Amino acid sequence: MISQNTTDAANDYHFEKRSYCGDLSNGNIGADVTVFGWASSVRDHGGIIFIEIRDITGMVQSVFDSSVSALCFQTAESVRNEYVISVRGTVRERSEDSVNPNISTGGIEIAARDITVLNGSNTLPFGISQPEQINEEVRLRYRFLDLRREEMRDTVVRRHRAMREAREYLCENSFLEIETPVLNKSTPEGARDFLVPSRLNRGLFYALPQSPQLFKQILMVAGFDRYFQVVKCFRDEDLRNDRQPEFTQIDMELSFVTAPMVMDLIEGLVARIAEAVLDRKIETPFPRLPYDRAISRYGTDKPDLRFGIEIEECSDIFSGSSFNVFSGNLARGGVVRGIAVPDDPKLSRMTTDGYSEYVKQFGAGGLPMFKYADGALQGGIAKFINETEKSLLIERFKLREPSVLFFSSDREETVNRTLAAMRVKIAQDLGMIDGEALSFLWVTDFPLLEYSEKERRYMAMHHPFTAPVPEHEEMLATISPESAGRVKAQAYDIVLNGVEIGGGSIRIHRHGLQKQMFGLLGISPEEASERFAFLMNALQYGAPPHGGIALGLDRILMVMMRKNSIREVIPFPKTQKGQCLMSGSPTEVTPDQMKELAIRTIV
Repeated sequence: MISQNTTDAANDYHFEKRSYCGDLSNGNIGADVTVFGWASSVRDHGGIIFIEIRDITGMVQSVFDSSVSALCFQTAESVRNEYVISVRGTVRERSEDSVNPNISTGGIEIAARDITVLNGSNTLPFGISQPEQINEEVRLRYRFLDLRREEMRDTVVRRHRAMREAREYLCENSFLEIETPVLNKSTPEGARDFLVPSRLNRGLFYALPQSPQLFKQILMVAGFDRYFQVVKCFRDEDLRNDRQPEFTQIDMELSFVTAPMVMDLIEGLVARIAEAVLDRKIETPFPRLPYDRAISRYGTDKPDLRFGIEIEECSDIFSGSSFNVFSGNLARGGVVRGIAVPDDPKLSRMTTDGYSEYVKQFGAGGLPMFKYADGALQGGIAKFINETEKSLLIERFKLREPSVLFFSSDREETVNRTLAAMRVKIAQDLGMIDGEALSFLWVTDFPLLEYSEKERRYMAMHHPFTAPVPEHEEMLATISPESAGRVKAQAYDIVLNGVEIGGGSIRIHRHGLQKQMFGLLGISPEEASERFAFLMNALQYGAPPHGGIALGLDRILMVMMRKNSIREVIPFPKTQKGQCLMSGSPTEVTPDQMKELAIRTIV
């Protein structure tokens, strides 16, 4: 039986007199305060009991002396970790030898004269205050307890600050926050839709939005020339550490803008978020890198620039190579490219052999390598390199210091994937990455279209509503699979430490051009009318030039706070199987519910 010294009437708790634990300081010494929260730790020293009480702002120590109040002391003796309590007393300075420098209230304590147990607690499945590793499945099952941990509490508070700063910044820049529908029609966005059956329209379905794309363009046609929304989006796709089935975007659209105008605006927004989340100033403008250069130098359109390893084209050097791996792939239309990294004891034979196995997941057959020192090539495939090739490689890679060269030879896409992954892995292994650094980058000038050999048709690199650069618009009339990549889009992605955190573009605002774009993508006029009728109709009624962007709030926070998983920055995330372990969703529904919706399952 929990001992209490007040009744259960809410008025007796004196909520209106509450002080927050973490807000107390030396300035409150001598003040009478009442705090509410959870007992974080209880230490009984005989005639004196110390209870640390924790709330959303932090923690403060309270002291119970048996000589002051026997009833108060008796109640304190009944308290266990995570009991919900209120404590009333006087703030006083701690003795010099008892100061706790690890918390903001470490120089003060509350000399308690009253305590109320508002609720008890069962024994916890894991310690709230303990730093030991907790199994993620257990954490997600007991998320209501996991969120009490200081690390998670701090993450949620920082998330709030980021959203608050985003809203304030955008409002200061003449944006209106406007909500768009959650129940909408299914449209192709590149991933599977989550479908919702309609009870009132039997056999028909809504789709949860993958993005508010069409509605925010409609808002531009309607004259709301600066829209934003902190919005939930949904994609039924395979999950990874940086993906969730439902996620949060800072979404916006603007009329009468150019791509550089949008990018300048977003840099200010991201800088505000970084200052709110990390208390750091971010230098702007961010570097801007054309897509083609990003691919050729880093193998990816989202390169991590916190370190300097770059890819070098070597196909020309090995055009007459006697090394069969290189010559064979070149003869089949492949490429040879490589990277050079400083030689390091960590790059042992065992390590480099491991790299050859590692790259197989990217479709590569291996990772040929050799070392360079004092003008000589050593080990690996050095014996297959002739003197001419050696001289050209030394010049191409500007080799002066002892180095290790790694090569990939295959189809261009495979080589890019392989070397993009290897430059990051080697940089991590050699400690070349500054974990505190924030490296922002804009990638621009994406191809508008790419040709899919598998589907025998053109695909939109971003989405079907992205506008080509004006000087390339005429090329659409004579486009071919070979020339598709030469038509550039007014598209731009923002990258942070090698992670894409947002993407946007200037949109097509003319009906004729949008119709032409649908045709190139193999979307028939009938299908376009069925899926996009309301947008196509709107484009005929004075649609202004417009563009926008969506920033992934969850990814921004994950990277800025150096979390390994997006689940660490979402209060109630799903597992990689799309399950909420705390609530138990998804679940079966009753036969009556299924009948009412005119649907049935086939397992």
